[in-house]
Amino acid sequence: MAQNLYGPRVRIGNWNEDVYLEEEIMKDFLAKRDKGQLLIQRNRRLKENLLRPMQLSISEDGYIHYGDKVMLVNPDHPETEADLFLQGDLSLCMTPDEIKAHLSDELEVPCGLSAAQTKIPVGRNTFTILCAAGEVIGQVLRYGQNFRLGIAGGFDDRMANTKILITHCHTNRGLVAHRHLFLRTYFGKEAEVAAHTYLDSHRVEKPKNHWMLVTGAPRKDLSTMLDLPKPPAEDTQALEQVKEQVSDPGAGNTPDAHGCVPQCALPM
Repeated sequence: MAQNLYGPRVRIGNWNEDVYLEEEIMKDFLAKRDKGQLLIQRNRRLKENLLRPMQLSISEDGYIHYGDKVMLVNPDHPETEADLFLQGDLSLCMTPDEIKAHLSDELEVPCGLSAAQTKIPVGRNTFTILCAAGEVIGQVLRYGQNFRLGIAGGFDDRMANTKILITHCHTNRGLVAHRHLFLRTYFGKEAEVAAHTYLDSHRVEKPKNHWMLVTGAPRKDLSTMLDLPKPPAEDTQALEQVKEQVSDPGAGNTPDAHGCVPQCALPM
């Protein structure tokens, strides 16, 4: 009858190679950790950059200027075309590919876009108004002018924190937030963003095409102008302004009788 002649301390097989292999794996792991090259470290750096708190520009004159840091927000509105949709103000966000985000600590471009339920300015939703040809930093951006949005990791041309339309220059289609179409992004469930113009029965752009260039709030305890409490009589004043606009089309800087808002062209 065969007997087991090996005790628990006896090493058999390629034990020496296995020991050296484990040591090499550990050395490689420690070297990558010290250099910050581990996937979890790269992933953490990318997320920290995209979610880093940002300071928006404060518009003291009510204008948007080239060089200002702003958020692009689709204001809250009721969605009648779907039962399930994202409510609240949606801010335009950079959305990296989830697989690439796990493999790199840098934001790869071109990059996807989405609209998220957040009003806190961070790296992924804070944009800089870049100069077009012939413009300079600090110059006022006016309706109808072309401009570009750069990412960091009223009819009187005061467009800070007012509703505007962003039009794609090459297709003449408006930037839209599809609140009923969801994306499972690297940061969770967010709304799909596309270039498509939705018109109502009066041939006027629907609220899903409305955006705001949101600036920072002058109060230190607030992040954006969206956080400022609205005056109690704001709705009543808005209705009165619309009535005045109907009676005198050339007066005021509010939307027209059908709710039209000014347009800006955005090259993409």
